[in-house]
Amino acid sequence: MRVGTPREIKNHEYRVGLTPESVRELTAHGHDVLVETGAGLGIGAEDAEYVAAGATIAATAADIFERCEMVVKVKEPQAIERAMLREGQILFTYLHLAPDPEQTADLVKSKAICIAYETVTGTGGGLPLLKPMSQVAGRMSIQAGATALEKAHGGRGILLGGVPGVAPGKVTIIGGGVVGFNAAQMASGLGADVTILDRNPEVLESVGTFFETRAKTRFSNKANLAECVADADLVIGAVLIPGAEAPKLVSRDMLRTMRPGSVLCDVAIDQGGCFETSRATTHQDPTYVVDEIVHYCVANMPGAVSRTSTYALNNVTLPHTLAIANKGWEMALRDDAHLAEGLNVWNGHVTYKAVAEDLGYVFMPVSEIVGSKAAV
Repeated sequence: MRVGTPREIKNHEYRVGLTPESVRELTAHGHDVLVETGAGLGIGAEDAEYVAAGATIAATAADIFERCEMVVKVKEPQAIERAMLREGQILFTYLHLAPDPEQTADLVKSKAICIAYETVTGTGGGLPLLKPMSQVAGRMSIQAGATALEKAHGGRGILLGGVPGVAPGKVTIIGGGVVGFNAAQMASGLGADVTILDRNPEVLESVGTFFETRAKTRFSNKANLAECVADADLVIGAVLIPGAEAPKLVSRDMLRTMRPGSVLCDVAIDQGGCFETSRATTHQDPTYVVDEIVHYCVANMPGAVSRTSTYALNNVTLPHTLAIANKGWEMALRDDAHLAEGLNVWNGHVTYKAVAEDLGYVFMPVSEIVGSKAAV
């Protein structure tokens, strides 16, 4: 199969779909790989490294989309990229379709085969292709929040860890999953006063056991959430419903209970955000203020630490990329029910239930497309 990786064009996105090491694995299996010139510069990989790994360098993204059977990316295709997709072409990348009706409509129109990293499941549960970026984003959320709390960036002028004789900053983390756990690790490591909210008693027990006295846990009901948000200097939104739009848990009315200069960091923004006042921002212009509360809502947070993120991502995506290239998409999905969960759009149909429900499409089960073996 001919596999291609274009240069990412989203604002300040420096990751790349394939590392030189991944290219070497693909070419060793007999596949042709095209890489757009300069695609790897954001992770410090020159064109020469890709050539040494067996890739052919393409002059433009148009060359990639025109010549390749499968396109491997990181972020959702931008409008100019979606216009280049063709019927039957495989797109393997993050999509986050539920809060993005325009992208969904374009992918449906293209009749391409669109497999989303974020909905591929794992043998032990969870979302293994989303997990490494959730780990990165969770850790980065505390770095970003700590910076936003500085007075020069519009914050209260709070040092999260405090100093002897001065209380540390208070961090409220909504959601105790991968993002929330990693955010709590960073915040507690800095010495902040950390509270984690979740609705799953097993999650609360797990994080409580891990953090012991370094973090408090609260059941996430409306009363507890309102109390913890009002008391926080930094609130991390770490809520995820796989494939679906994130629920709006923090209302604008709740902002008015917070101290001016407090910070909201919405890691759920890729799925629409879990704060009522959230809107996607970029690394170029990461924050804005509503009712004196600083909002950090960068939709591609891991792109700022592109080398770490790209290698962590390729570690988990490469086996699936190889399976699709070796077997073809239909056989790969038939053989692997977890990979089949990644199929979001096929031949003009929406094939992921949460996306279809959120955006009003008729849902087509994957099992009807690739056979019952892949049904989960």
